[in-house]
Amino acid sequence: MEIEQLTPDASTREYFRIQWIGRSAIACVYPEPFVEAEQSYLDVTRLFLAAGLPVAEILDFDEKLGVIVIEDFGDRILRDAIQSSDEATREELILRAINLIPQIQAATKKAFERNSIASRLRFDTEKLLWELDFFKEHYFTTFKKQPLPPEKDAALSAEFAELCTELDGKAAVLCHRDFHAANLMLDGEGKLRIIDHQDARIGSVAYDLVSFLLDRVTEPPSAEWLAEKCRYFLAERERIGLEPINEEVFTEELHLQTIQRCLKAVGTFSFQSVNRGKTYFVPFILPMLQISMQAAKSLNRFPQISGIYSRDPISDQTRK
Repeated sequence: MEIEQLTPDASTREYFRIQWIGRSAIACVYPEPFVEAEQSYLDVTRLFLAAGLPVAEILDFDEKLGVIVIEDFGDRILRDAIQSSDEATREELILRAINLIPQIQAATKKAFERNSIASRLRFDTEKLLWELDFFKEHYFTTFKKQPLPPEKDAALSAEFAELCTELDGKAAVLCHRDFHAANLMLDGEGKLRIIDHQDARIGSVAYDLVSFLLDRVTEPPSAEWLAEKCRYFLAERERIGLEPINEEVFTEELHLQTIQRCLKAVGTFSFQSVNRGKTYFVPFILPMLQISMQAAKSLNRFPQISGIYSRDPISDQTRK
């Protein structure tokens, strides 16, 4: 049987393309055995399928071997398709992806009814703050090798705590958690498919939109472009029957979530580039810092976050 090893991104799992009962399939190999009832990928996949969301069907699994075999969507990642398309096609793909976010949010009630693992996890203060502490450690110390002085560290931590407490109060809908163009695929029929959804949890209505529009960018988008996509998202939510959200109220929540999500990503990119040699993450670090800072400035709050870059200039390493 021919086996093709596939390259994961920032994952600890390994992926292989195999032949499975006369069809191509993907074998996901975990680093250790699992228990079916506690396995988040199995649980969230079943939830998403029950909600009509386009995720891969589970073909088989083995708890002791730590292997899950799933449907094969091919190799066409949405990020690559967007980058190689003309402007009109790129815009169409972006809007089609945004359409999926309200559909995920519409499955919130079903997640609680099923007592899904995703319904028992939240972007609460503890989780959000852990991610921002990870950013501080791995951006300043691991990546830049310039730990913050104690007084600056404390001032930044105070703003992080305020930000995370506020976002905790807005955690109300089901989120994919890592909804970006590298976790969406186009299958053989050109249909959008969702992958890497095992970490779904309850969070802000803005979370997945921030992740999709602002993750891994090399140049911050214009305010006009971002506002246009937000209006489209809000209209799509209403179109499928979700409660209306005032645009001004949503914009404030978007800025709050942008700060947290983008700094969290900078921490991940810093860690991955230094500790795992994945230097292709480096070009995203400075733009995402700038996006976080601009969001803080738009809120006219969080002076420490607003000054992360100007206070402590980024090393030349990020420009290489």
